[in-house]
Amino acid sequence: MYFCHFGRNMLIGLQNVTFEFGARTILRNASWHIHPGDRVGLIGYNGTGKSTLLKLLVGEYQPSAGTVEKGRETTLGYLHQDLLSFDTKDTILEVATGAFEAVKKLEKEIEILGEKAAATNDEELLNTYAEKLHELEVLGGYEIEHKTEEVLHGLGFSDNDLKRPYQEFSGGWRMRVLLAKMILQSPDVLLLDEPTNHLDLPSIEWLEKYLQSYPGSVVIVSHDKYFLNRMVNKIAEIYQQELHLYTGNYSFYEQEKALRIEMQQRSFENQQEYIRQQERFIERFKAKASKAAQAQSAMKRLEKLDRIEQVEIERPNIKINFKVDTIPGKIICSLEHLSKKFGDHVIVEHAHAEINRGDKIALIGANGKGKSTVLRIVAGTESYDGKRQWGHNVMESFYAQHQLEALNLSHTILEEMTTCGSGKTELELRSLLGCFLFSGDDTDKKIKVLSGGEKARVALAKVIAGKSNFLLLDEPTNHLDMHSVELLAEALRKYEGTYILVSHDRYFIAQTANKIWEIEDHQIKEFKGTYDEWVEWKERMKKLQQTQAQQEKATTPLPVAPIQQKVPELKQSSLSRDEQKELQRLQKQIAKLEEKMKEKEALKTQIELDLSSPDSYANMQKFNDLDQKYHSIQHELNNLNAEYEGLFEKLLELESK
Repeated sequence: MYFCHFGRNMLIGLQNVTFEFGARTILRNASWHIHPGDRVGLIGYNGTGKSTLLKLLVGEYQPSAGTVEKGRETTLGYLHQDLLSFDTKDTILEVATGAFEAVKKLEKEIEILGEKAAATNDEELLNTYAEKLHELEVLGGYEIEHKTEEVLHGLGFSDNDLKRPYQEFSGGWRMRVLLAKMILQSPDVLLLDEPTNHLDLPSIEWLEKYLQSYPGSVVIVSHDKYFLNRMVNKIAEIYQQELHLYTGNYSFYEQEKALRIEMQQRSFENQQEYIRQQERFIERFKAKASKAAQAQSAMKRLEKLDRIEQVEIERPNIKINFKVDTIPGKIICSLEHLSKKFGDHVIVEHAHAEINRGDKIALIGANGKGKSTVLRIVAGTESYDGKRQWGHNVMESFYAQHQLEALNLSHTILEEMTTCGSGKTELELRSLLGCFLFSGDDTDKKIKVLSGGEKARVALAKVIAGKSNFLLLDEPTNHLDMHSVELLAEALRKYEGTYILVSHDRYFIAQTANKIWEIEDHQIKEFKGTYDEWVEWKERMKKLQQTQAQQEKATTPLPVAPIQQKVPELKQSSLSRDEQKELQRLQKQIAKLEEKMKEKEALKTQIELDLSSPDSYANMQKFNDLDQKYHSIQHELNNLNAEYEGLFEKLLELESK
């Protein structure tokens, strides 16, 4: 590592870096500078070297050529899968507060100083003790536990979890603890390798908001388009061993890359036409004495020409085609009085739901709510209380992590694909496997030598290749890159069958679902609409609840009944007859207003309940009518409140006489 000399504000970067693994080149002549405030999405197809590039930045790998340059004071935080080898009996709160090493060291110093000062009453020790206490305050030492709890809560941990040992948690939850520790350390540059892989939707949304206001720079490897669009202001893409930089979010990158490819292809074609013209000229006149010199000059121009490369697409857009042999009945599956719990943990209780032909359902929610459990109940692989009725002619296919155990370890990938009864040719199967990141000789690998992620992709490819009319998919995008996610989403949109899926990839859900199932209050709540419509509806309902809570708070401090009891006892005797009459008149008016306001509030509450119904939101005309009524009654209530406050002020004036 060297101190940067090519940019005063640069934190870390690459200068003409080439990196090779044996004979394979990962990066060629790459330069990239990360500055304060940068939010960079690092993207590229699986296997192109994204994680390798992060390891170059932190010094785990050394470049074959060029330099990695870093400011002397720059601090780095690097979140990656290898961190899971860490283990401890400490609680997760203790692990996360380990981010504040300087504060903890200072706290120990203060404790020792305090004991000595108390024992000796030494004035110098007391002064040092006071200085250290001030230093602790400046460092925010009294807030570290609160900050740590806030971050852990945001990442999905409950109060009870905070005191549990770190080693009790699974890999995904451990990664959340380590992520919490890292963001609490507040390094100048955060390097995050697939941080959303282990998070549920609420935690992803929390992380987005947290990182948007993060004071340092952030580099993120992610296949979550929604996350990148909301988080980043730059894109770094590894493509054909080169690093391509774009200023903007992921959507801008897509547009800009398409434009760059189009311009490069056009320049290539224009240059090729020029080369052909020059070659024809040379061929025609090189033998003629009068034109030989010109032909020679043309040859030299071609030799010196800086050749433009033809655009090569690394991953062609192969189409994934589903085939459905049998059309099922109208109802695929119905759940009645469904109950399921693990010990004291209730998943669902007397829940009802129905899956109809053509439904494309996304089952979403926070981790621990039971999404995968409900999916297994629908599939018939999980015990339950209640009734689960399978429809007519339903041919299901279930993809989940445990399906990996059903793969034949002695088969090659291609041989395993032939067992799914798809009827596809070998060429068609090879093309399909290409979409799931198996190309060329990869298809001849034995299942037993594959990694967990590779086995998951084979199992998913088998599900896709079959002829089922009902698919159950548990986190199908976990081991896919962006390109493959897009191909799978496109295939599911065209799929003529029915499916229910669990996923934390919001882009994928938004592209594939026409219904949303959410497990809430131990019930399966159905929303008829897309993911984006569901998000909009949730936000609208949240605002309505906040407005209602504010209005209740505003009206609560105005109790009239106690005033009616106190005024005659304490003040009425000191009032004139006219003032007493005025007082009684005001009390009657206030009582009438209260009745009127009570009626309006009841009507408003009913409208809010109607608005919160997914059926209302699915019918835009009905929703607009209700929305109009809601705003009208809100206006009336505001006027009544103003009138009420005016009368109440007059009442207080009389009382104070």
